[in-house]
Amino acid sequence: MPGERKPMRYGHSEGHTDVCFDDAGKYIVTCGSDGDVRIWESLDDDDPKSINVGEKVYSLALKNGKLVTAASNNTVQIHTFPEGDPDGILTRFTTNATHITYNRSGSRVAAGSSDFMVKVVEMYDSSQQKTLRGHTAPILSVTFDPKDEFLASASCDGSVAVWKIEEQTQVTSWPLLQKSNDVINAKSLCRLAWQPKAAKLLAIPVETTVQLYQRDSWAQVGTLSDDLGTQAINVVAWSPCGKFLAAGSIGGLLTVWDVESKLCVERQTHEKGYTVCGLAWHPLGGQIAYTDTEGCLGVLDGLSSSSSSSSTTASSTTTKQAPASYNDLFDDDDDRPMDEGISEGTCSPAKNPGDEDDDDDLIPATGRARNRSAFLDDENSLDTGSLKQGLDKFVDDDDSAIVPPAAAAAPLWPVYDGPMPTPPQKAFQPGSTPAHLMHRFMMWNSVGIVRGYNDDQDNAIDVEFHDTAVHHAMHLTNSLGHTVADLSQEAVLLACPGTDELASKLQCLHFSSWDTNKEWMVDLPKGEDVQALCLGQGWAAAATSALILRLFSIGGVQRELFSLPGPVVCIAGHGEQLLVVYHRGTGFDGEQALGVQLLQFGQKRRQVIHGEPLPLSRKSHLSWLGFTAEGTPCFIDSEGVVRLLNRSLGNMWTPVCNTRDNCKGKSDHYWMVGVHENPQQLRCIPCKGSRYPPTLPRPAVAVLPFKLPLCQTTTEKGQMEEQYWRSVLLHNHYGFLSSSGYEIDEEGQSQAQKEQQELLMKMFALSCKLEREFRSVELAELMTQNVVTLAIRYASRSRRMALAQRLSDLALEKANQLQGEEPQEEEEEEPLQYTRRNTGYSQSSSEMGADRQHSSHRQAQEEVVDEEQGQEEHMDEGDVAESKRQGLNPFAKGTAASPEKPSPKPVSKEGRVNPFKVSSGLGRSGSAGGQNRVTNVLDSMMLSSKKPTALLSSSGSTGKLNKTPFLKPLAPRPKTKTQSTLLHMNTPKAANKKAVEEPAVCRLKQTEAPPPASPAENVENKKHKSGFQLWLEDNRRIILADNPDLEETDVIKEAIGRFRTLSADDRLTWTERAKGQSGDVADMKKRKRGEEENRGDKNGQSEADETRQSEADETSAKKKKPFDTSAKLSAFAFNKN
Repeated sequence: MPGERKPMRYGHSEGHTDVCFDDAGKYIVTCGSDGDVRIWESLDDDDPKSINVGEKVYSLALKNGKLVTAASNNTVQIHTFPEGDPDGILTRFTTNATHITYNRSGSRVAAGSSDFMVKVVEMYDSSQQKTLRGHTAPILSVTFDPKDEFLASASCDGSVAVWKIEEQTQVTSWPLLQKSNDVINAKSLCRLAWQPKAAKLLAIPVETTVQLYQRDSWAQVGTLSDDLGTQAINVVAWSPCGKFLAAGSIGGLLTVWDVESKLCVERQTHEKGYTVCGLAWHPLGGQIAYTDTEGCLGVLDGLSSSSSSSSTTASSTTTKQAPASYNDLFDDDDDRPMDEGISEGTCSPAKNPGDEDDDDDLIPATGRARNRSAFLDDENSLDTGSLKQGLDKFVDDDDSAIVPPAAAAAPLWPVYDGPMPTPPQKAFQPGSTPAHLMHRFMMWNSVGIVRGYNDDQDNAIDVEFHDTAVHHAMHLTNSLGHTVADLSQEAVLLACPGTDELASKLQCLHFSSWDTNKEWMVDLPKGEDVQALCLGQGWAAAATSALILRLFSIGGVQRELFSLPGPVVCIAGHGEQLLVVYHRGTGFDGEQALGVQLLQFGQKRRQVIHGEPLPLSRKSHLSWLGFTAEGTPCFIDSEGVVRLLNRSLGNMWTPVCNTRDNCKGKSDHYWMVGVHENPQQLRCIPCKGSRYPPTLPRPAVAVLPFKLPLCQTTTEKGQMEEQYWRSVLLHNHYGFLSSSGYEIDEEGQSQAQKEQQELLMKMFALSCKLEREFRSVELAELMTQNVVTLAIRYASRSRRMALAQRLSDLALEKANQLQGEEPQEEEEEEPLQYTRRNTGYSQSSSEMGADRQHSSHRQAQEEVVDEEQGQEEHMDEGDVAESKRQGLNPFAKGTAASPEKPSPKPVSKEGRVNPFKVSSGLGRSGSAGGQNRVTNVLDSMMLSSKKPTALLSSSGSTGKLNKTPFLKPLAPRPKTKTQSTLLHMNTPKAANKKAVEEPAVCRLKQTEAPPPASPAENVENKKHKSGFQLWLEDNRRIILADNPDLEETDVIKEAIGRFRTLSADDRLTWTERAKGQSGDVADMKKRKRGEEENRGDKNGQSEADETRQSEADETSAKKKKPFDTSAKLSAFAFNKN
């Protein structure tokens, strides 16, 4: 069966195609992803007739002048042939039909769909339908039994089933195929074929072989294979006589077998190695038409069924009668291997001497000649790779002398058997649907929607904005043929590919411009096409086929350009960030080798990610790339896994969601349109049975939650761990935005940090209940300093003294770490700004909100207040400085993170003192050598609780307690004891605090309550006023007029709320006024004129201070009595007020 492979013709756009002949064999009919059906009179037809039946055609069948097509609009349509006039809709599915076929007489049509159903419809009355249900995945192919009794179907669920049509029942099923979730992801199309005429055999392509099953018994009776077939077989087709079977593979190999003898009688390779997805025999059997996934049509001509059959029979006869005659047939080929020697062999008596030049076409990619028939001697009389089980069912009794070969002949050249390279993913625009669709989304993002229409009536682009306040909708004529687009709050960016006459163009409609001329256009150099583009804040970028990324200003000024390391896949922009994904190499075994770069524009231009590999799921490709609404890079692969950039973990990518977990069906997908971190939402469009949504009707947007793929998320521990780390990850953007100079959602940040600390406490309590004390300490390391105090309380009340002691040590470490960090921080004039936040990765000074602290410390508030008052008088100069470091700004915004640049604090000559140290009665001994520093649990607990209590009693603000107060540095007073303070408060607030403290003083005076602080404390508090205090003085009357019943604490709360609503400029103005109008003369002299002018003020108070200091020291020394840790803990835990 010698065949001539003719040069292939371009027929359709890239994508799936199908082919068939008409009844007489006069026409070749093809369909493709461009939605057209083309009718070819021959392969040389330069003007085939074209019929448009939809956006995409998946399959077609032709018989009795009726052309049936499966289009992308979920219908099976009928057209007249060859006129091509529409003749109605045969049936509908809920998703697109994947394969259709006629029965032998043409009275019925069977159609399989992605909704898992197979329908058998009568042509004369389409209402007469039979539905076959049982598959659990999209249908790959269907085929009728020639006797019209059975129907076979293959599905993505991995099974091949046989149905009894009239009874609509499944007769048998074989699990032969690899499972997949959609036809597009299936390893093979598995086009089944039933033997015509005799109807005895059903051919099923399985991997690289074709398995034959017998009708009625449904037993496997044979296997056809080819020793050169290394990739899966996609389609099979029987010759009209039923004696030969043709197969097309993914690697482009075309093979024809003689089914009776299982000999490979024809082998051809695709000229470019593309996948063969359509195959059809000519009704007379001398020709095979085939199509590939690139839209091309080819013909294998010169096939003679009769000559091949007779030659096979003659060869079999010669095997027994005249073995010696082979020496005459293979005179020159005796010394060559079997596959080489038979390329011009005996089964081709019809071959002409003039066909010698066709031998080049018969050599496959591996360099080995094709095996038409394999007769070398009477012992090796069959193709070495094609003899399989069940041979006796296909040969006559006369052929019983044929025996299988002892061993396969070794190839002449080594054959590569390693991983195969993966075709590189083509460039695409995130948020767009494929360009070959007539109606498509060119862009769908958080700003709006860009739709493209390209049909017979119109070629236009519609731009619609989600918020009409940004701009009204626009209708643009697409005369240039733009194919890619992007949309931002400032402009619409469009690009079209170049042609032989015209260059590729980049067009921008800058609708936010104050100028009247809002449009500009740029022509790219010849031969350079725009492949991807994006818009940022004040800039536009375009990646081209020349591996160049070009930057433009939003007004059209050309800016920087630089080369890309590989072909671009897609780019995305947000604010001053540009994200680029490109091919960094060739992937293997279905993997894509992608690299990613993240560029930061603005004042400090830098490259954040330097071309690291982009982590994708196994055997997947990139399907969406972009930024969250808060500016964090993220992407989604074809397996539905969403990954987010974790800035706090060295710019690593963390999976935060798998959209496939939310899909109801295996063929369903989610099409991404946006990601939000606060609230935690994935905004996407559900696509039932497809990967892309239709333009009409307008699809509805669904919201999916985030879920980190942690282990054992069904348990309480796993759920809390997932919630905590998800909160940590999705709130990293606060630090990035504040460091970039953006305003952030203070309330959202405060709430997030509060939730994180609450989750840590819940996990801590759970670990204590499970008696996992080591795990409890690990959780405490993630806590802030104040929450560790709560953990110490919980442990002590639970009688876990060893755990409480370790937590106390941990609290001391945190305090020391905090002391080491603060002297390095610069002074910040604005007290309401913030930079760092504690997310659990570091142990900074961030703390929980005052609401949580208030509820946790309510029982011990009075004791703590008294102790605070006592400690103020017992601190040496180092204690004063340290207390200022540990103190809190009562006017700080509660929703802020750690202060952006806390004020530097004065440090005494003796060094800093730990806030958990018990004060001694001696002048400077506490800070000199640290000999009085003890690790008593109760001492640490009481001292560390001063901060939240002080905050509650002074401001009551609902925020984090890690703010360093905005204080002017005070002149060092080595011997001053009574002029130190933890908080700068105005006089009414201090008086209110004293009123609250008096009952506590009476109760706790027996333990360690020194005399109350000197009135000089309030004098010093008055010396320096912040911008908020000045604003409060001016607006106090207004607040009291609006709310006459408010107490002082509530007035301050209301004032804080109103002060927050001011703009940043207004708050800065009040701060500048506070600097200029400060009443602290000594402080201003120290800051502006030096230390010398400040000494007089210090010396004036030294004698009185020394007297009070010595008295206080003696009182403290007398009252201090040592006792064991357990006694203190027991007294604290169980002697409640």
